[in-house]
Amino acid sequence: MKKYFLILAVFLLSSISYSQEASNHLKFKGIPIDGSLSEFTSKMKAKGFEYIGTEDGMAVFSGEFAGYKQCYIIAKSLKSTNKVSQVAVAFGDYDTWSRLHNSYATLKSMLTQKYGSPTEEIEKFESTFEPTDDNDKLHEVQFNRCKYISLWETENGDIELSIDHLKSDCIVQLIYIDKANHNDVYNSAIDDL
Repeated sequence: MKKYFLILAVFLLSSISYSQEASNHLKFKGIPIDGSLSEFTSKMKAKGFEYIGTEDGMAVFSGEFAGYKQCYIIAKSLKSTNKVSQVAVAFGDYDTWSRLHNSYATLKSMLTQKYGSPTEEIEKFESTFEPTDDNDKLHEVQFNRCKYISLWETENGDIELSIDHLKSDCIVQLIYIDKANHNDVYNSAIDDL
């Protein structure tokens, strides 16, 4: 009887330890941002994301996210730690400011509903003149003079939503940064110094 009690106690302690470990990581689509890049890739595939490839510690996927189709998702790890620490989502290539801003505002509203008000937010144009029409505003995005960023700091990491550009493509970008693994990456970088 003592043997069974001991086995049960060990099982309970290990499951409690595992659940505590899993709960201190930020999650993306219910997947903890943790583990190796190959483990994370397997979990993303199981969630139905199409795996595109891996290069320089980044795995790229495509699929639907938060009701938006044709998103690109990038999971990032540092080779020295081989732990996933960030996941970024790029929403579309928008050809009008109104569609770009509408997606940003919709995602911001959904994130606010889930995580509360943003910890920080900047929503302005940094140009010599105030853009007034759709084309002018989109032009400011393409030339990196649009600063629309909302940040949520959570217990397990940070979530950043922004309007951005990749070359001439205007996108909404959402980045999940896991605190525990990001700190490991940071500490590894400090060790390099």
